[in-house]
Amino acid sequence: MKIRVLDGDESKEVDIYSEEGLSLVARLWERVSFHNRLVYEPTWLGIPIIQLSSDIVMMQELLWKVRPDVVIETGVAHGGSLMLSASILELLGNGKVIGVDIDIRKPNEAAIRKHPLSKRIELIQGSSTSEDTVRVVQNGVKKSDKVLVILDSNHSYGHVLKELEIYSRFVSRGSYMVVMDGIQEMLTSNPTGKKEWKDDNPMRAIRDFLRGRSGWEVDRTYNRLKTTYCPDGFLKKL
Repeated sequence: MKIRVLDGDESKEVDIYSEEGLSLVARLWERVSFHNRLVYEPTWLGIPIIQLSSDIVMMQELLWKVRPDVVIETGVAHGGSLMLSASILELLGNGKVIGVDIDIRKPNEAAIRKHPLSKRIELIQGSSTSEDTVRVVQNGVKKSDKVLVILDSNHSYGHVLKELEIYSRFVSRGSYMVVMDGIQEMLTSNPTGKKEWKDDNPMRAIRDFLRGRSGWEVDRTYNRLKTTYCPDGFLKKL
């Protein structure tokens, strides 16, 4: 079976059962799912998570492997991603999640606080890159803690790069810093995309963070399901 793709004046026919075909179909699914807002459909233990299903599966796998004492996540939204981390920590019998957001909306905060897993979640309202907020986060982490970081707040290039520089120091050796929504770079031509995403995106921030910096590597193990909104977004601290 083959698929023909038209992109402007270019036409290409690909066998969908080939490696190239699999990658092409995956890229098409990412575009179509983004346009149709399918990431807003899943919930985790009753709380909207706003992530692609394949990324949810990879995150639970990563958390189970690393077994962190502390998960720091910038960007709270409804709280589903915090709940995913908290549920894995609950199964492990140890650990907490620190959620940071510049604006934690009251209904979302209420839903998080009344959830059975709220005992493993700490919320901090404030800009993830402000000195005051970072100081509060630091106070919640012990030197002996194994820490994993998830960056999922403002997805602009400048903000993500600053978060990478700030929160990389929290990450333990052998643990990870996960950067969400690098897919923006590939969605500039989508009907619901934005032209400015070509340069203003998390992927560019990842590349600039890694350039000339030893001690970090992209772990593509967690992109192996092919469809992802976090391409090259799983960064391992060596």
